[in-house]
Parts: sequence; C-alpha cells; structure tokens
Amino acid sequence: MCVIPVFEKSLYDLIRGLRSHKGNEKEYIQNCLKECRAEIRSQDMDLKATALLKLIYLEMFGHDMSWASFNVLEVMASAKYHQKRVGYLGAIQSFRPDTEVLMLATNLLKKDLTATSTTTIALPIVTLPHVITPSLALSVLPDILPRLSHTNPTIRKKTIVTLYRLALVYPETLRAAWPKIKERLMDRSEDSSVTAAIVNVICELGWRRPHDFLSLAPRLFELLVDSGNNWLAIKLIKLFATLTPLEPRLVRKLLPPLTEIIQTTPAMSLLYECINGIIQGGILGSGEDTAGKEEIASLCVNKLRSMIMVDGDPNLKYVALLAFNKIVDTHPWLVAQQEDVILECIDSADISIRIKALDLVQGMVSSDNLISIVSRLMRQLKLSATIDHKNGANASSSSPGDSDDDDLETTINPTQKATEQLPPLPDDYRADVINRILSMCSQSNYTHITDFEWYIDILTQLVRIAPTPKKTNDVETLPIAGRSGPGDISEKIGNELRNVAVKVQAVRGACLQAAGIISTQLNNDTPTGHPLNSGALGPVTWVIGEYASELDAPEDTLGLLLQLIPRITSAEPLAASLQAAMKVFSLTAGDHLTRWSAEQKSKILLLMARIVHTFEVLTLHPTLEVQERAVEFTELLKLTVEAASAQEASTELVHQDTPLLLTQAIPSLFVGWELKSVAASAQKNVPLPEGLDLDEPINPNLNFLLASAQSQSIPADEVDEFDTYYHQRPAATSIASEPAIARLADERVDAVGSYQQPTEESYLDADIVARRKLERLEKNRDDPFYIQATSSIQRSSTPIHNILQSSNGPDLDVDSIPIMELDLDKLSAGVTHAPTKLSKPSRPKPRQRIVVAADENLGSSGQSTPKNDSENDLGPLASKAARARRLKQSVLGVDSTNIQSLSLEGGTASGAYDPEAQQREEAEMAQAMKEVERLRLEMQRANERIQVAQGVDAAAKTKKKPPTAAAEDEGAEGAEGAKVVKKKKKKEKVASIDEGAGGVEQSTVKPKKKKAKPPAEIE
Repeated sequence: MCVIPVFEKSLYDLIRGLRSHKGNEKEYIQNCLKECRAEIRSQDMDLKATALLKLIYLEMFGHDMSWASFNVLEVMASAKYHQKRVGYLGAIQSFRPDTEVLMLATNLLKKDLTATSTTTIALPIVTLPHVITPSLALSVLPDILPRLSHTNPTIRKKTIVTLYRLALVYPETLRAAWPKIKERLMDRSEDSSVTAAIVNVICELGWRRPHDFLSLAPRLFELLVDSGNNWLAIKLIKLFATLTPLEPRLVRKLLPPLTEIIQTTPAMSLLYECINGIIQGGILGSGEDTAGKEEIASLCVNKLRSMIMVDGDPNLKYVALLAFNKIVDTHPWLVAQQEDVILECIDSADISIRIKALDLVQGMVSSDNLISIVSRLMRQLKLSATIDHKNGANASSSSPGDSDDDDLETTINPTQKATEQLPPLPDDYRADVINRILSMCSQSNYTHITDFEWYIDILTQLVRIAPTPKKTNDVETLPIAGRSGPGDISEKIGNELRNVAVKVQAVRGACLQAAGIISTQLNNDTPTGHPLNSGALGPVTWVIGEYASELDAPEDTLGLLLQLIPRITSAEPLAASLQAAMKVFSLTAGDHLTRWSAEQKSKILLLMARIVHTFEVLTLHPTLEVQERAVEFTELLKLTVEAASAQEASTELVHQDTPLLLTQAIPSLFVGWELKSVAASAQKNVPLPEGLDLDEPINPNLNFLLASAQSQSIPADEVDEFDTYYHQRPAATSIASEPAIARLADERVDAVGSYQQPTEESYLDADIVARRKLERLEKNRDDPFYIQATSSIQRSSTPIHNILQSSNGPDLDVDSIPIMELDLDKLSAGVTHAPTKLSKPSRPKPRQRIVVAADENLGSSGQSTPKNDSENDLGPLASKAARARRLKQSVLGVDSTNIQSLSLEGGTASGAYDPEAQQREEAEMAQAMKEVERLRLEMQRANERIQVAQGVDAAAKTKKKPPTAAAEDEGAEGAEGAKVVKKKKKKEKVASIDEGAGGVEQSTVKPKKKKAKPPAEIE
C-alpha cells in the first residue's frame, strides 16, 4: 500500500488564500495555523522550513509562535543554507532574552561564527543583536572579535554594529574590542562602509563619554573634510557637537568646513544637521572669534529662512522652526528680522507647525512687534469663530423638509467662500492661542504694551471669540495637563481685564466701559431662558462693583446686573454679581446731596423692591457663599425699605434728610482701603501664628453631626422635588432659524496674505472699530500735526478772506488780482531791522503717563514675586530623574548606563565590569564585615569579664570619655564607689583596684593605636 503525500501549501499559497477569503480571514488563519502545527513536527526538513516560514508571516499579523521555539532551533541547525536562513529569521522574530531554548543555541551560534562561508557567518552576526543576553555575550565574544579582521568588508561592518549591541548589555565588550575598532578607523585604506559603521558607533557612544574620543578628533575632522558621504557627514557633525564643549579650540577648526557645507550642499538633511550641530555645539555662543560667529549665525538664519519659504514641504518648515527656537537664545535680533516668514507659519494648515511658530513668536516678542503679532493671532481666531458661527447657523437651519431650499441655495451660490475652505481650529488650540496672547501682553508686568486702550479692546474681542464652554453633562475628554481647558479660558480673559483695572489706574475708566460692553454683549447674545455660563462674568462684575464711582450711568448698570443675576448658574460669578449690585446701589441711593423728594423716595423704594425680589430667590441657593450674601443683603434692604417708607419726603417748606441707612450705613460697608495687586506667593511668607492647629476640628461633635445628618430619612416626594429643583435643567426655548437670504447676503471674508500688521477691521468687531475711530478723532481734534479727513475738516475764515469776501462778493476771481513787482533791495536800503522774537510752535499736549503698579508683598521678600522654594528644590531632582529616564530609554529597550562608567583607556583588569566577579566581591565583603563584627563582640565580652573579675563595674564606666582631669576625678570616685559595693564579696581585692585605677589614669595620656586589643595595663 503506497502513501500518497499530502499537498503542502507554500507561503505564496497562504498569501493568495488570505486575500481570497476577505471577510473570513480569522477562520482561514486558524485553519492555516493547525496545518502549520502538524507540518512543523514533520521529519522532512523542507516541509518544516516551509511551515516555519508561514508561521513567521502569520506572526507579523499578531499570532504568537513562541510555542515553536524548539522547532526554530532545529531549522537553524540545518546544513542547507536556505533552510538555515529561515531558522535564523524565525529566531529574530520569536526569540527573546528569556526564551528557554536560547541557552541551547549558544554552541550553534559559536559554530556558525567560525564557519568558512561568508553567508553563513553573516547569519549569527545579524541574529545576535535581537537575542543577546549578558551570559550569551560573554560566551560568543571570543568568537566574534576575530571577525573584525575578516577579509570581507561586509562581515567587518556587521561585526562592528553587533559589538555595539553586545556592549549595551555587557559593557566589557568595548574594552576588548576598542583597540581593533580604533585600528580600523585609523586605516585610510579601509572600506567606506566599515568606516561609516565605526563612526556611527562612536557617535552613539560619544554623548555618554565624549572625553574618550577627543584623541580621535584629527581623524574625524579628516573624514568630515574628505568624505563625500552625506550620512557620514551628518554623524560626524553630531559627534563634533558633543566634543566642542570639551575642546573649545575645535570651534575655530570646524567653522570653515561647516560654512562650506552650508553654502554648497544641495541636501536639506545635511544642511539642517550642520545648522543643528553648530547650535548644539555652542559655536554660536562661544566667546572667541566674534566676527566669524556672527557671520555663521547670519548664514544659518538665512538658510533656515529659505527652508521655511520652500512650498509644499511641511517637514522643512517644522525643523527650521525648531532650529529658530534654539538660535533665538543667542541671537534674538537675527531671528526677529525673519518675523515675516515666521508669522506666515502661524496660518499654516499643520497644527504642529503653528504651535512651534507660536513658541518662537512668544520668545521674540517686544514692544515694537507686539501689536503686529497679536493682530495676526486675533485675525486667525476671528476667522475661526466666523466659520464656527456659520456652521452652527447652517446646522440649526437645516431640517428634513428643507431639501428644495438647499438645492435652490446651491444653485444661487455655487461658489464656496474663502472662510469655509479654511480648516477648522480645535477648541484646545484656540484656548492655547488665547493663553499665549495673554502671556505675551502681560509679560514682565506689561512692559511691552504701549497702548493699554488697544489691549482692553483686544480683551473685549477675546471674550466674544473665546471657545464656548462645554456642558457639564457631556462626556468629554480631559484637557492636556498643563493647559487650560476651553471652559475656563474666558475666566482668564476676565481676570486679565481685572488686573489691568487694578494695576493701571489711568485706564480704569476704559476697563469699566469694557466691562459694561462685555456684560451687555453676554446678556444680549444668550437666548432667553438659557443660563449664562461664561467665566468672564465674575471678574467683569467685580470690576463694575469695585470702581462703581467711575460709572457714567450707574442706574443703567444696576439694571443690567439685576438682569444678569437670575441667569447666572456658577457660584463665584453669582456671588461677585450680588456684591457688585449692592455697591452700585449704594452709589446710586447714597448721595446725601440729592434732595429727598417724593420722586426720589418713590424711585429708591421701587429700586429696592426690585433688588429684594431678585435676591430673595437666592436665599435658598445650595452654595453657602451665595446664600449668605443674598440673606444679608435682603434683610438689610428690608430694614432700609422700612426706614425709607417712614421718612417723609421733602417739601418746599420742610426739608427732610435722606435716611442714614442709605447715606451712611450701606455705603460704609464698601468704603475702606483700596485693593491692590498682591504677589502670588505673598501668603506663603506670612508666618503662622502661635497656637494655631489646623488639624483641630472646629466642632468637637462634628463626626456625630455628620453621622446624624446622613441617617436622616427624606420622603420620596421631597427627594424628587429636590432633584428636580437643583439638578434638572429647564426646557430650552425654541429659537427661530436664520433665513437663507441672510446667509446669502453675508459679505465675503478674505484671508489677508500680507505679513504686515493687519488692519483693525480684520480682527476686531465693527462696534469696537467704530468706537476706536471716534476716540482717535476726539483725541487728535486739536493736534496740528494730525491731518484729518476731508469731510470732517471745518475751515475757519481768516480776516483777509473776510475782507475779500465783503468787497468782491462770493464770486472771487483770483486771476484778476494785479501782480506787483517787489524789489527787496530797495526796500531794505537804509532800514535797520529790529530783532524779532520767533513764536514757538504750539506743541500737542503730552500723552498721559501710564504707571503700572507692582505686586505687593511682604517687606522681607521684596517687590518681585518670590519663587516657590519647594519647586526650586524639586527642580534639579526632577531634571535628574528625567535625564536618567532619557538615558535608560532607547530604541533597543536596554539600560546602557553601565557604559558611562567604563573607561576605554587602561589595562584589562583595572575597572573591568564583570557581573559575576562583582557579586563574589560583594559576598566576600559581607562575610568579612560579619567576621569583624563577631570578633569585636568577643573582645568586648572578654574585656567585660576581666573588669568584673577585678571588681570594676562595666556599667559604671562611660564610653568615649575625653582624657580630662574631670574625667580622672570621676574615674577615681567611681573606683571608690566600686570599692564600697564590692566589700561584701572580695575585700582583699581593694588594693588591686586602686592600682588598676592608677594604671588607667597613667595610660590616659598615651594615644590609642590599636582599638581591637583590650587594655593591657589592668593586671
């Protein structure tokens, strides 16, 4: 009976079958794995190798093949090269340092390393970096070192790279291999591929121990100048960047070749690496050769500018911005000259390029370019907000029954607007841009701001275009650590407006006007029935209440606050709004100069009734701060209403004073010291009072009260009512959608492509621009150096013009005026000219000086805000930990920190890293310490036994007494005391004790040379 062989699938059959079973790949792969399990156990080596090749292919799809590690070892041991190659490939894919069969492969690897065939030798050399362990490296190192002298340059190249991988797990490899590696590097007839491999290894080792490779600088410099390999040049430049801080004389030597490479190379990668090597090597910041340093810095900046201007390659823009961020530390003026191309990157479609450009712009900001940079960013934010507004309007107006209208709109307006073609900006990026704007403007206590009114308008515009806060019931991802979420960015804008109002007294009126505009805008833009959730409300209402005395219309502002209070949901803005409303009311009703007439009385009573009606709803607010203020102000106003109702109104005959509650009591609550800006860490400088225990509970029965409050039962209907009142939102009111014709009539918004400062119309709303124009016209109305618009110029009639008008009528012909010949020489003959006083030209009024107040702090800590000591202490530690993590994290996942402690110079035995020897030394040291401790204890016990035998109490002797007279007296007294104690036992030994004590006294002046021996003078 003959056995018919089963048809085996090859790798190509597996791939074709996998492609033909689309949608059913998992079942097909499971069947293939079953076939491979059966085939790999076959005695036929060809069938085993084919099955292993298919397993390797499936392993790349995520299917584990570690179960076939022994079969892999069998294929590796095959005598046929094409099968051996498959086995080594399987070892690379499946073997790990903890694979059990790896120890069985040691002899096979050593055998193949000493083979005669070049292709066979290459297989273990390529496999070792993937499976290497310290014990395996120790075993194969004697067999792989001779391969550095192999006749084939490919074997030498692969051996050098493999030795580096062995050195990461067994650092002693470098000590044994370094002489031959150095010999190959110095050999000028060596193959270029081998030289490139050596330079690559040296470059990887150079940043760990750069001083070991300073002696190779001449040869490396020769390779940099003569070699035409771009990859080799990049590695050499990186290596020299680590060597120049140790040898500053290399800077002068490297400048000419690096300059030539930068000027002549067409490869962008080599160009960037040259610039990056110059920056990292400290060549730009070196103190010597200032002229050459400035020349190379200017050359680098110009090349980076050309890299940014290359269209269609965002990678070049990104790396150029990275280099600019490093050059700006040493040559900020050169980077500032490239402001146009850097600002162009802010509008890039790539978010990563935008962020790097923002980092660079934030570092190069000054008082000269602040307005242009902020204007560019503001225009970007406004365009993004316009796109979001239109997209939201389109989404709200679309419905299932509007398909015909949509088709009609498409027919009417087939072209897309420019703003719709721009990519939308994410909310976290917009919040980051706003944070950077606030940081740039407030830098160094507003040093760069020259026009605070412009900054206040910027803050007003930022509140309008800030990202909408997310709803609390939406499941959103948390913002990135260190960045502010879009929900609180408006609060930061409001805080900035409050800081300006507090610090800059000259512009408080403008801040107050901006606060009113923001409050009105938020009230009008939010639909009726919807809550106000803008974080800017708290600081804005605080500004209104704190500086209410500068309000133009306090009554209108109070009405606005009373409209805002019922719609505010957050606790902090609501508490600030209550306080601001009372402050504005005290200013409105507390004027004692106003006559208490019947009209004034009715007006004040109606106003208080409205405030009480608004505040009474908040007396049951869940937040204690809001509830407390609402209750206090409500009760105070009720008392004031009673007093005002009882006070008669003034008549023509009888004068009645305004109630004192209105003129004195309520205003006195808000009158006191002016609030100023306090440093952020001033509270930390306040010493803690004595006797303060922050851990002590305020109420000793707090636990009992909390337990009893939790045990109270609430009826089901009350629970439902509580949940409905506090946690369920009211139904949203319907909003009429915008008609389609309104969208068609929108004006086209074009993106400004110029790098120059954009106009205010491109980043500010129309009402803000119109108000700024009116303010400028009013400010420059009397300025003789300001040329006004033609339509607004009102020419005044001069006296000569009036005479001509009265004599000639309105139709004055200038050509009819006769021309007379005037001879100045005749007129000036015989006439003495008296000296005339020149009239000084009228100068415009000087601008008001803007004074920015500094942060207040304790007297001992100075004006500047002190740094947090804990942060300063943790900073170096954190940086060391991060540096250690960077050293340990590598692509190969191997801890290479042991290489730093390895010196390449010196003997083999000195400082050799041997794990087994180190463990033996530690064990011997621990045993020796135990033996020393045992001997010390035995000697101490023997000494105590001798002293007890002679009658001296060991406990009475004090250890480590200085040899002084007082000690001698005490020792004598102790001896006498011991004499009294010991009389009961041995009276005959008293004399010997005295002699022993005397012997001790005589020996105290002698230095003790041997601590281990007991005192020999006691006999």
